[in-house]
Amino acid sequence: MMNIFCSMEDIVQHNCGIFGVIGNADAAKRTYLGLYALQHRGQESAGIVSTDGKNMYEYKGLGLVGDVFSDDKVLLKLLGDSAIGHNRYSTTGSTLFMNTQPFLIKFHAGQIAASHNGNIVNAQILRNEMEQNGSIFRTTTDSEVVLHLIAYSRRKTIPEMVSNAISKVKGAFSMLFLTSEYLIGVKDPNSFRPLVLGKKNNAWFLASESCAFDLLGVDFVRCLAPGELIILHRDNEPESFFPWGKRDKDKGSACIFEFIYFSRPDSYIFGESVEKVRREMGAQLAREHPADADIVIAVPDSSNTAALGFSQESGIPFELGLIRNHYIGRTFIQPTQHIREIGAKLKYSSVRGILKNKRVAIVDDSIVRGTTSKQLVQLIRDAGASEIHIRIASPPIVAPCYYGIDTPDKDQLIAANMSVEQIRDFIGADSLGYLSLDGLLSLKSLPKIGYCTACFGSPYPVKIDDKANKDKMGNG
Repeated sequence: MMNIFCSMEDIVQHNCGIFGVIGNADAAKRTYLGLYALQHRGQESAGIVSTDGKNMYEYKGLGLVGDVFSDDKVLLKLLGDSAIGHNRYSTTGSTLFMNTQPFLIKFHAGQIAASHNGNIVNAQILRNEMEQNGSIFRTTTDSEVVLHLIAYSRRKTIPEMVSNAISKVKGAFSMLFLTSEYLIGVKDPNSFRPLVLGKKNNAWFLASESCAFDLLGVDFVRCLAPGELIILHRDNEPESFFPWGKRDKDKGSACIFEFIYFSRPDSYIFGESVEKVRREMGAQLAREHPADADIVIAVPDSSNTAALGFSQESGIPFELGLIRNHYIGRTFIQPTQHIREIGAKLKYSSVRGILKNKRVAIVDDSIVRGTTSKQLVQLIRDAGASEIHIRIASPPIVAPCYYGIDTPDKDQLIAANMSVEQIRDFIGADSLGYLSLDGLLSLKSLPKIGYCTACFGSPYPVKIDDKANKDKMGNG
């Protein structure tokens, strides 16, 4: 029997955001602003490590970017022309200061800092082996395992040590490494998480999404290729290597949820505009599951673009029927059963004048547990809607993710335990339709690079060991 929780956030949770720059006199300030643009990828902690070519400086803390760096004097102490930053969302649920990134260590070759987005599926196995050989870990994250592997390496240069270390890990990782001399970026050979390269004047930039470049006026150069390790210098052109060998572009396992939900619509990732893909998802959804409705509304904000695509394809007017309260935090505490039961009402408000006596098509990006959808349907009925037709711009989520996304276990995923008709009945809608997997993957705008769709029931592209399967150890 499925255990259905009344959750404030009935969604797949965000993963982490990373940002780096080399060769800019205001590196820490640029990184701070880059993290601001990537705040949607992680809200638990933020941090920056900088270097002036000799020394390295760090500051990090729990909370949003603006809270962690609320004191202007903090950024002034992060000296140098190079820096990396990190916004964290933990897949383990461990919101601890010791797990905040970037991590900065001293080892036999000097100092190195690291920021990580993803989840290393063999991290626990590697950690157990190293602990048996005397290693002492300070955090509970998989990212620290990579730093230990770098310190273990006896290769001659730090880029060679990084390459040697990452060749031993499996899973999802877009990572940044900062030394006094280099900024190094690396993507796993499956290309699960996005990582983009930019340039402004003589400075080079790396970020999870291009929206961070837009804020800073940085020119987008390209997306990193699957399995690429790029070395950025202050004065020389970038050097690229492929520790796993070059892979065909269509053989990757890019996370499809980056297009469906995670990335900002104004970002360019994996070779395409998120807004363009998301709008076409909505149009394809309208073709597959038309709705006999008077208006189309979105569940703001991540579903806005798909809802516009649905409206344009169907010819049904788009309206703002739901307003989101942006001041309800992700970590909102629900101290009583009454507050838990009205969770959706705290986050969303209905616009009665638009919804009353209307047949409403609601477009959302996904249904996870189903509780928020159920509450939203009731909210819209209470506003006077005569019919409610739910349309989901992704296939049903039937399996958890182990590559850096915090999804519930299978027994808590409503689509893994109920049919579409049972889900419709549970949430109280008049009809329910999901975008098909074939329809999603056939979109003309979707880059043909290969995608991980394991959460929709496809095989996992990287083997998951039993312990990781139980613990879901990771950094986010």
